[in-house]
Amino acid sequence: MRDIHHFIDGASFTGTSGRFADVFNPNTGEVQARVQLASVEEMDRAVQAAQNAFEGWSSTNPQRRARVMFEFKRLVEANMNELAELLSSEHGKVVADSKGDIQRGLEVIEFACGIPHALKGEYTWGAGPGIDVYSMRQPLGVVSGITPFNFPAMIPMWMFGVAIAVGNTFILKPSERDPSVPVRLAELMMEAGAPKGVLNVVHGDKAAVDAILTHPQIHAVSFVGSSDIAHYVYQTGAANNKRVQAMGGAKNHGIVLPDADMDQVIKDLAGAAFGSAGERCMALPVVVPVGKKTADELRERMVAEIDTLRVGVSTDAGAHYGPVVTAQHKARVEGWIDQGVKDGAELVVDGRGFTLQGHEKGYFVGPSLFDNVTPDMESYKEEIFGPVLQIVRAASFEEALSLPSKHQYGNGVAIFTQNGRAARDFAARVNVGMVGINVPIPVPVAYHTFGGWKRSAFGDTNQHGMEGVKFWTKVKTVTARWPDSDLEHADSSFVIPTMG
Repeated sequence: MRDIHHFIDGASFTGTSGRFADVFNPNTGEVQARVQLASVEEMDRAVQAAQNAFEGWSSTNPQRRARVMFEFKRLVEANMNELAELLSSEHGKVVADSKGDIQRGLEVIEFACGIPHALKGEYTWGAGPGIDVYSMRQPLGVVSGITPFNFPAMIPMWMFGVAIAVGNTFILKPSERDPSVPVRLAELMMEAGAPKGVLNVVHGDKAAVDAILTHPQIHAVSFVGSSDIAHYVYQTGAANNKRVQAMGGAKNHGIVLPDADMDQVIKDLAGAAFGSAGERCMALPVVVPVGKKTADELRERMVAEIDTLRVGVSTDAGAHYGPVVTAQHKARVEGWIDQGVKDGAELVVDGRGFTLQGHEKGYFVGPSLFDNVTPDMESYKEEIFGPVLQIVRAASFEEALSLPSKHQYGNGVAIFTQNGRAARDFAARVNVGMVGINVPIPVPVAYHTFGGWKRSAFGDTNQHGMEGVKFWTKVKTVTARWPDSDLEHADSSFVIPTMG
């Protein structure tokens, strides 16, 4: 049995808490490793290592920190196949999806490579007589990220890439379901030249989360997970004087207008709804066709497209998606399908009870399709997080617009149309944080910013891009005066510029 240890102060650290969690192979249902769960004392050990590294790392000039990011990017790319296979073995997503997971994280690292430019402050010469005003962005200190199982490479890199580049030191608490890739990333960060203690990985459960949220030396926390826990993280962290960004759940809608390119819509929906077994916060689990003709055509063609989907083990290069992450999650997804039937929705394609020959104990869920779903149904209100697509029919553009706008979640939304005016109007009016126009999964590029609205996000600063730089730094503004006796009267006194 392989044990997965913490990574503290530049090296593997064997914890002494005596608590472990099983790490499964979702393809077979077998336990493949044990991950240690940290105690409060072990979390504190990591914090002290990060604190000890902070002074030296924060005083390293930004260009040298950027060089570490450049080398880290090179090392991750050189180890892409190893990392993707390791990720797939614990998460279950197919290797191609795992490579995409890693690549999207690397795009944030690429942004972090330009941190000398992003850290430049503002300067005003001559704000008053002999007075200049300038600002600087400085790191916070020891900061932390709590990341989910569904993107064990991308989301950690979203967080620690920018946080470390601006001069902080970092504590990463990854999901205990697939913890190996985060440890490997920390090892590569050390190999890239980061001093020990700059990036630490501490595994754990709620005890570790609470230790982060209450530790007086941790100054900021970034979180991605379910909305209920995101709310808890935000409230608890803020109550303990921490800066917090907490991203929650989603129920992303895809609006299909009658003029949409239906060939493209069907392909996009298949990938966005069923790719990675639907375990994406930016998946597209709800499609809203406008008008009966559009809905009938979409349903017929979607059924045919589902028939072509191949569910397989994560190493199957021909599979469109693999198993879900755990047996509990498989039961949860199938429970939501049961609920949809109970709600009165029409189950057109039933993915319950799906098995794969030779892997009967794997956590596979077949693709499912519901039609005639309505906003009052519990299965519509909540996030399913599995390979389930729901059709909610709308009679008009206004009705379609209202559905994502009124939903409790506001992470992402997409509209499919060839009408530029309709798309422009939709993007401006919809009450959702990220919008795709003929783009089914509207995750912004790394130099823009990621963040939802409503119960999809708690806090006022988004992930990565310049919003990330702002979150992981604090602003200091300096007003400087250099009197010159030859130019000023010896008895002149300081006057605030706005006072004349």
